[in-house]
Amino acid sequence: MLNKNNLFLLLLIFIPVSLGAKFMHWEDLIIFITAGLAILPLAAWMGTATEEIAVVVGPSLGGLLNATFGNATELIIAIIALRAGLVNVVKASITGSIISNLLLVMGLSMFLGGLRYKEQTFQPVAARMNSAAMNLAVIAILVPTAVDATSVGIGEQTLQNLSLAVAIILILVYALTLFFSMKTHSYLYDVGVAGSEELESETEHKPNLWLWFGVLLACTLLVALESELLVDSLESATSQLKLTALFTGVIIVPIIGNAAEHATAVTVAIKDKMDLSLSVAVGSSMQIALFVAPVLVIAGYFFHQPMDLDFNPFELVAVAVSVLIANTISSDGKSNWLEGILLLATYAVLGFAFYFHPIIDGIG
Repeated sequence: MLNKNNLFLLLLIFIPVSLGAKFMHWEDLIIFITAGLAILPLAAWMGTATEEIAVVVGPSLGGLLNATFGNATELIIAIIALRAGLVNVVKASITGSIISNLLLVMGLSMFLGGLRYKEQTFQPVAARMNSAAMNLAVIAILVPTAVDATSVGIGEQTLQNLSLAVAIILILVYALTLFFSMKTHSYLYDVGVAGSEELESETEHKPNLWLWFGVLLACTLLVALESELLVDSLESATSQLKLTALFTGVIIVPIIGNAAEHATAVTVAIKDKMDLSLSVAVGSSMQIALFVAPVLVIAGYFFHQPMDLDFNPFELVAVAVSVLIANTISSDGKSNWLEGILLLATYAVLGFAFYFHPIIDGIG
């Protein structure tokens, strides 16, 4: 844990470096890389600040705070990209966030945890509820895509209106899942909460509420600033790297936005706290699908950007495949290292597919 903290402290140096690179008009590729590296520790500190505040305000409000700020970094990056008109990159980042959490993070957690423990267990009932919620996410992006594919001459505004209606339904469902997990059926999630409290008790302290509020605010503002640098340099940098915007949105952006959260999920899995690990990985995917994506659709409406839930068919296939294999593996409430390998192999196959996918819809 100390090594991870030291690494994040070291990466803070890239905040002034990225700002200096922008001020001195260095190459966009350098700005892109340094801004991405600067976001990593800021995302970690945002997560730490949220957890520390949650300790003070209690489990109910703390759970809501975690649910709200869980993917704040990605949401900030996506909103700035949306304002810049990079709608296809935003859609790709939504796809990438879902598949990276379900395949890369869950796969690494099960694999590394499975190397230390022959078999790890977690709450199957909670896993099934999460599976059902992810199935809804697939339906939510399948329907607008299917309507577009099966209609002749359907207007962009019509698709956006349909997506807005679906977005409102998803946000309502997300609110109900929070109510379910924190109130009416909180006992199903007690193991994950207990694991979280045990981690907190390893370093006994009384958090300073206002200090951590200040840290959260400062990190949020800095993430917004670094995201501006990242988005402004994205197209030029990806062109220099010979990467399509599709690959960048699906693979690179989610890793930058979620690196700290990914590290937490893997770390607790190695400590045999698979319930907590899956709550981080699957919970993050749920939040992206049921909260972040709908918020971006609504934001697109106000920004006058054509953000809707009509995804590229290949992105839809990737999400559906990821949800299918993740649900299949997690349905029995047990995991081992081989199941982790299966998830990682699926992620690798999809990653290569996105890398070799030709430029589409004017992105790349």
